[in-house]
Amino acid sequence: MRKPTAKRISGLVQSPIRAMTRACLRVNGINLGQGVCHMPAPDAVREGAIAAIREGKALYSKFEGIDELRTAIADRVRGYNRIPCDPDREVVVTVGSSGAFVSAVLALTDPGDEAVLFEPYYGYHYNTLLVAGVTPRFVTMTPPDWKLDARALAAAVNDKTRLLVVNTPANPSGKVFSRADLDAIAKLCRDRDLVAVTDEIYEYILFDGREHVSLATLPGMRERTVTISGLSKTFAITGWRIGYAIAAEEMARGIGLVSDLLNVCPPTPLQHGVAHAMRTLPDDYFTGLRHKYQAKRDRLCAALQDGGLSPFEPEGAYYVLADSSSLDAHDDQAAADKLLERTGVASVPGRAFYREAEGKRLVRFCFALEDPLLDEACVRLRALRR
Repeated sequence: MRKPTAKRISGLVQSPIRAMTRACLRVNGINLGQGVCHMPAPDAVREGAIAAIREGKALYSKFEGIDELRTAIADRVRGYNRIPCDPDREVVVTVGSSGAFVSAVLALTDPGDEAVLFEPYYGYHYNTLLVAGVTPRFVTMTPPDWKLDARALAAAVNDKTRLLVVNTPANPSGKVFSRADLDAIAKLCRDRDLVAVTDEIYEYILFDGREHVSLATLPGMRERTVTISGLSKTFAITGWRIGYAIAAEEMARGIGLVSDLLNVCPPTPLQHGVAHAMRTLPDDYFTGLRHKYQAKRDRLCAALQDGGLSPFEPEGAYYVLADSSSLDAHDDQAAADKLLERTGVASVPGRAFYREAEGKRLVRFCFALEDPLLDEACVRLRALRR
């Protein structure tokens, strides 16, 4: 019998993130590994979805999403991101931001093309490129400042390069790409005729007064940028899978066609719930996310430092990478296993975000938990010093 699975998935393995979540469940531990966002969703989101279900809004929506949600997204993108946006031609609602990324890659690349990834990378970006037959080229950024090397970036581009993938604020490093970083990226895209795909799912979670800058707002980038985001993190509804892509009309049309083929449409009543929340929640809900998560960041980083796991303080998002050398483990997986065994706190080994040796001393923690559970995790992590 011939091998039953396709070559395109031959390199795929279970994500270390999911593996550590399963390990955490087995010991009934505290999961600071997977970014599931254990926070309460706003009442407006739940009430909007419940009302839609009661009203029988259970049929397929347009493949690009319901009108009300696309209009709400366009309004917010124009206001917060400062990206001109036509809800009828330039917005595609997708099954999560990951669905937007898959659809964009399949719509905009051919097998044999190449794409630039910044390392540490989000594993779903990397694996999506592999399955699509696109070769990743890496630009590695190092702690503690995760500085972008413009020369290394330029060296990663060749005649086969089609996409440049940016994640800001970044998972797992928490790096917020500055305007200077984005200027360098934009210049390269213009000079080498590249399309940028920006994952901005953590756009509201910024610390220490930092500004979120969308690459599409820079000169010459509106027509060559796909801006991806979603409501999973903003509304703490990671399981609802409501994301979106913003792009110029021709690219948006292609992304919509692929999204339709893969998923038909995102869940209709949940689209209505998100649309209701976006229309009714005050602006201070969105700005308040910064203060809420910064306080959590500060508590976790202090606990990690006290426990001997030197953290690299993030500028945004809700993750922190930490140096696990004090655990005296031979690599990152052993460090994560030892940490779970000793404290009952799950982390993610750095290999989930790196190709090879660079991540072998790092573990990642997520601090998107309600305060009592996060505080208990901090107590356990501090006990590592005892």
